[in-house]
Amino acid sequence: MKKTLFLLSLIGVFIFSAVALGRVGGGDVLFAPEKAKEVIFTHDNHVGSIGLKCTDCHDALYNTKEKHKKVTMAQMQKGQSCGSCHNGKRAFDMKGNCDNCHKK
Repeated sequence: MKKTLFLLSLIGVFIFSAVALGRVGGGDVLFAPEKAKEVIFTHDNHVGSIGLKCTDCHDALYNTKEKHKKVTMAQMQKGQSCGSCHNGKRAFDMKGNCDNCHKK
């Protein structure tokens, strides 16, 4: 009985470890606007480093990659998509910080 309980506990630890140490988020997402430098959104930074949950953005702010909708700066300035957090209160403000997201 003790052996069985120990083995079940050990299996549980291995399963939990595999899930907990698995890859965070959905990788990088490339946004290539027509008139500006591209933006590479990193899930690892937002989910792994900052600690956001997937449901903080999906499906409220963003759809899945398969249901992607175009995002504009005008929408963001109205508090949609990235602008929901990047408003100078929750995260750095988009205004005047272009190079934080738009890389060469």
